[in-house]
Amino acid sequence: MEIQYICCGDYYIPDLKLPEEKRPIGKWGRMHREYLKEHHPIQYTNLVLSCKLWTYLADLNEQVQERLDRIMQQMKEAEGVNETLKATDPIVWVQRMNSIQNRAEEIILQELIYGENVL
Repeated sequence: MEIQYICCGDYYIPDLKLPEEKRPIGKWGRMHREYLKEHHPIQYTNLVLSCKLWTYLADLNEQVQERLDRIMQQMKEAEGVNETLKATDPIVWVQRMNSIQNRAEEIILQELIYGENVL
């Protein structure tokens, strides 16, 4: 591996560049990052030093979003929350959708964000 150096005053410093990751880590990635910092500092440090933290968190965020959508869709079908209910009784539809979203997010938090089997 060839390392480039740049002159900074009287010193030569390695010109290191981190790989660029364009995907956002989102809400779920930020929550998991804080969890790693607090409860698994060695794992967090290893990901930071290997330049894989951002990619890991972006992947996790995408997986969580897909799983959340799938769980919510399944709950809506199981509980009969559909467009007909939305048209006939919007208040009840909003209440049920909020309940579904809260329960689905709780499942996600336990399974993918704060779960011990995540790592």
